[in-house]
Amino acid sequence: MRFLPFLFLFAFAGTTSNWETDFTKAQQKAQQEHKFILLNFSGSDWCIPCIKLHKELFESPVFTAFSDSSLVLVNADFPRLKKNSLSKEQEKKNEVLADKYDKEGHFPYTVLLDEKGNVVKKWDGYPNLSPQQFILQVKENIDARK
Repeated sequence: MRFLPFLFLFAFAGTTSNWETDFTKAQQKAQQEHKFILLNFSGSDWCIPCIKLHKELFESPVFTAFSDSSLVLVNADFPRLKKNSLSKEQEKKNEVLADKYDKEGHFPYTVLLDEKGNVVKKWDGYPNLSPQQFILQVKENIDARK
C-alpha cells in the first residue's frame, strides 16, 4: 500500500510531451523523422490562457500520445518573473522566433510548421477546442500537405 503513491507518480510521468527550446535542433529532428513542428509562444508565469492551454490541451494524455508519434514540439517562452528568467542566449533565440513567426506578439500563439519551417496553420490565442478537436485540425493540415 505504501508504494501506491509511487505507482501514480510513474503512471503520470509519461503524460507530458518533450518540448524543445532550441528551434534549430527541433527542425533537424523534424527533418530526420519527417515530422511537422508545433511551435508555441507562451508566457508561462503570467499568461493565464497560455497556462490553461498547456494544462488542458498540451498535457492531456491524448495530445501527448499524438504529439510523441507525429510532431516535434517547440516552446518559445517569455516569462516575466525573475525566478523563471531564461538565459540571455535563450531569450535571444525566442525573440528571433517571435520576429519570424509571431510578429504581433500574441500569447498564446501556436504555429504548425512543416519540416522546412514553412507555416502550415496558426492558432491565435487559446483555441477553444478539446484535445481531440485540436488533434483533428493538426492532422487535417498535415494530411493536406502530404
